Amino acid sequence: MDLGLVGNCSVAGLIDPHGSLNWFCLPRFDGDPVFHALLGSGPDHPDDGAFKIEMEELHEASQSYLPNTAILRTVLRGSGGAVEITDFCPRFEAFGRRFRPRMFVRQIRPLEGWPRIRIKVRPRFEYGARKPFVTTGSNHLRFVGENEVLRLTSDAPLDHVQSEQLIHLDRPYTFILGPDETLSDAPGATGDRFFAETRAYWEGWSQRLAVPFEWQDAVIRAAIALKLCNYEQTGAIVAAMTTSLPEAPHSGRNWDYRFCWVRDAFFTVRALNSLAATRTLENYFHWLMNVVSDAKGGHIQPVLGIGLERRLTEWQADHLSGFMGMGPVRVGNQAHEHFQHDTYGNVILGAAPAFFDRRLRMNIGPHAFEMLEPLGEQAWALHTEPDAGIWELRTRSRIHTSSSLMCWAACDRLAKIAGCLAIPDRARFWRDRADTIKARILSEAWSDKRQAFVESFGGETLDASVLLMGEVNFLPASDDRFKLTVDALSRSLGRGAFMLRYEEADDFGVPEVGFNVCAFWRVDALARIGRKDEARELFGELLNARNGLGLMSEDTAFDTGIGWGNFPQTYSMVGIINGAMRLSRSWEAEL
Repeated sequence: MDLGLVGNCSVAGLIDPHGSLNWFCLPRFDGDPVFHALLGSGPDHPDDGAFKIEMEELHEASQSYLPNTAILRTVLRGSGGAVEITDFCPRFEAFGRRFRPRMFVRQIRPLEGWPRIRIKVRPRFEYGARKPFVTTGSNHLRFVGENEVLRLTSDAPLDHVQSEQLIHLDRPYTFILGPDETLSDAPGATGDRFFAETRAYWEGWSQRLAVPFEWQDAVIRAAIALKLCNYEQTGAIVAAMTTSLPEAPHSGRNWDYRFCWVRDAFFTVRALNSLAATRTLENYFHWLMNVVSDAKGGHIQPVLGIGLERRLTEWQADHLSGFMGMGPVRVGNQAHEHFQHDTYGNVILGAAPAFFDRRLRMNIGPHAFEMLEPLGEQAWALHTEPDAGIWELRTRSRIHTSSSLMCWAACDRLAKIAGCLAIPDRARFWRDRADTIKARILSEAWSDKRQAFVESFGGETLDASVLLMGEVNFLPASDDRFKLTVDALSRSLGRGAFMLRYEEADDFGVPEVGFNVCAFWRVDALARIGRKDEARELFGELLNARNGLGLMSEDTAFDTGIGWGNFPQTYSMVGIINGAMRLSRSWEAEL
């Protein structure tokens, strides 16, 4: 996906290579996409749902981030000259607290010549169904819907903005899009101040990252993208910023990922923690413990809303045709109804670092451990029960190896937490249960026929998720069964640097594209078993599958290298960080 991400941990937008804001949801990541052109517009108004700066006789467009920031710069060149567009969402410290308003700032200025541009601002409400009523003030436009009001404040000539007239750009213009509130200063002065302080914030945040010696730019960009997926109001981490970008052309695999999967979030906080970005872990821990409290020892959904919403009822937004006409556009996600037994392990894995990391400013102790123990009981009770599995199959259930593996991880980490808290009887209790689950997995999930750990107990098909055995330290890298599994998965699921998720057809047929995180899992596994040169080669090829801004989708078509699926996918960005941290040459060896 050739898109750039801007955001501030309250809202986020996606911008195409020509500088069009074509995805921006309010009042938060999972809200109404007031700019939705990414997923289509009405046939009579193809430019609706976008904020565009169009150049007359455009010849060339280029894009880049200001280094180590979430500020995006687009340059358009045409016969009349060149224009620079700078886009960001304000984020900085003000009055002793974090300032991250639901706001998007766009600054445009002439670079060369006397270019002519057309400004088009066409939001719509209710997933494209409702055109706003527009009112005009001295320096602002108000876009009014039935339940929403969006204000655009600018020092640009608003008559020309409304009429979409071609005009010469002879001076800078600032556009501030956000709540229906009056600015305390002129748009240009406000935009300049917000830009300077936002730039300083991100440069300071990036400077504190504990980056590896190699691939620093890739790691910093991945870290910023992951940070932007954290909704700081609650601590939730969304799997991606989008809904319904198809996993493969015309596949129907169009899902809404603007929610918090405890599985994905665990890997995100672990990756950021490895870079010393601990604040996200603190925020997520609070969100997670609210989930635990709400469950009262019972069932925990694999996915919840970013405000802890449980009902994510799935429906289709029929006014939108879908990405490149490939509908449907789905809102909500049926996975909230699923039973996925790996959930309990992922919750405990996500919470466990808080008990060991002395950098955190939290009072974590026996009470929090006691809150987690009922999840361990659930994991113990369910480790040999069928479920929908990590890939959220909608029409069948099995005893999935990856689910049982995470049930083991739940008991294993509880044993370690109890040891850290000096509660030896509970440490022994959970260690005994972890050992029992481990023995069952080793017995039931190994296939002599395939010479590998397989997708489900007693099964014969392969699934890349068993590579998580390495990631959660279930088996030592020296174990021959793990090595054989890596080889078997590479032969069966590998497609060059990429990997399929599994062999068997699912609800929509046989998978057609590589699932990026599986490829990164293989890189990690190869490095663990000592095949580091091979891992480095594959990792380099995977980095080449990023878009020009260093961001990555959920999937990659292994025959064309084109990215598919929701964007940017946290799992994929996590893979970049983990791969670089594991494979990089050390600072000490190089300096």
